[in-house]
Amino acid sequence: MTPMKEIGECVISTPNADYMFRPSFANMMRIGEPQEIVQAFYDLHSDEVTPLIERAVAAYGHVPAWLAEHVRNTTYGKHALMAALTVMEACTECDISSLIGEFRPAKAKGKPFKRRAGQMGDFEILLIAQSLITHGIIGKAKVRQLQRHESSQGTSEFSAFEYISAARNHFGISRQEAEHLTMTEFQHMLNAKYPDQKGFTRDEYNEIQDDFLARQARRRAKASK
Repeated sequence: MTPMKEIGECVISTPNADYMFRPSFANMMRIGEPQEIVQAFYDLHSDEVTPLIERAVAAYGHVPAWLAEHVRNTTYGKHALMAALTVMEACTECDISSLIGEFRPAKAKGKPFKRRAGQMGDFEILLIAQSLITHGIIGKAKVRQLQRHESSQGTSEFSAFEYISAARNHFGISRQEAEHLTMTEFQHMLNAKYPDQKGFTRDEYNEIQDDFLARQARRRAKASK
């Protein structure tokens, strides 16, 4: 089981099993609705957890137990961790409960569920989930921003189906093959097919559209005479 790290795949190995993770378009859809996918990305990247991790590792070389406990008990930490668990579960076909833990009914009153920890630490889960969702919906390949995707900046939703359809159209592949692509892989394929980054930016598109509409108006004017 060899992952293609360049496009976002990863394998986590334990003494008992290997777990493959792939942030494909189809798996991004398993996170939830288009709005929920973006919310998961936001919870994982626009939080206070990552800076804490970076500062702790810089200062101590690891994440102290007291900091891990503090994050678990904060609202922002809980949101980030829940998003991370959702992303990791969505990116694999394996049962990873032994790896990342699971929620079970709690015996204590006021707490309907209690989380049983897995073999991985919470911060490891966060970092891997951040990488997976970035490769899945943002991509890490350098590619010219085309007009049809410029408006996605700051968007509140991510439509994986649009990219699946675009991949089928651009590359002449089946729906199953398109669903299996990650965003990074999709971008690499665009780079290979359009090495000069052909396509229209928003300004180029608007200029051509204006010219087209002007020509259409002239034709209608001539036809009406």
